[in-house]
Amino acid sequence: MKRAVAIIPLVLAVIVGGFFLWGLNPNRDPSEIPSVLISQPAPSFNLGPVPGLDVQGLSRENLLGNPTPVVVNVFASWCVPCRAEHAVLSALVERDGVRLFGINYKDQPADAVNWLRNLGNPYERIGSDLSGRAGIEWGISGVPETFIVGGDGTVLYRYVGPIVGEEAVSAFRQALRQAGVLEERS
Repeated sequence: MKRAVAIIPLVLAVIVGGFFLWGLNPNRDPSEIPSVLISQPAPSFNLGPVPGLDVQGLSRENLLGNPTPVVVNVFASWCVPCRAEHAVLSALVERDGVRLFGINYKDQPADAVNWLRNLGNPYERIGSDLSGRAGIEWGISGVPETFIVGGDGTVLYRYVGPIVGEEAVSAFRQALRQAGVLEERS
């Protein structure tokens, strides 16, 4: 019995050491969060508009039948990284003609309205997800998250976190090119 009790700390040290080594693996990207939605139909949802905004709500049906894929961005006024990526998303809409839809996640409508009035509204449609239920259906881990959805409603790409900085913008633009939203560079 004493021998078994003496081995427990050794076993625990091996387990902790294994997790430590796994965390140090240079091939592991800790920011890469797998999504079960990739290559799957977008979840079924139907969100009303944000009260006080002159923009229609958003549902799964709005993602279907589009000639080119659309971008769905999950954001909130209380989200500091969302504010940082807002200019990038606005530029994609203004300069590149990207169709941008939004899910306003767990946000007070008045706050969302003020936020969009101050920063500008690049969204074609915005669904209000006060309860967070649509966010659960989309499998988000936090805000912001951005998806590219094909005209048949299939989720093609997921970006977790703010699309800011040269590397992030480049990766997202490459995903837009691969999805056929942006033209390939020559």
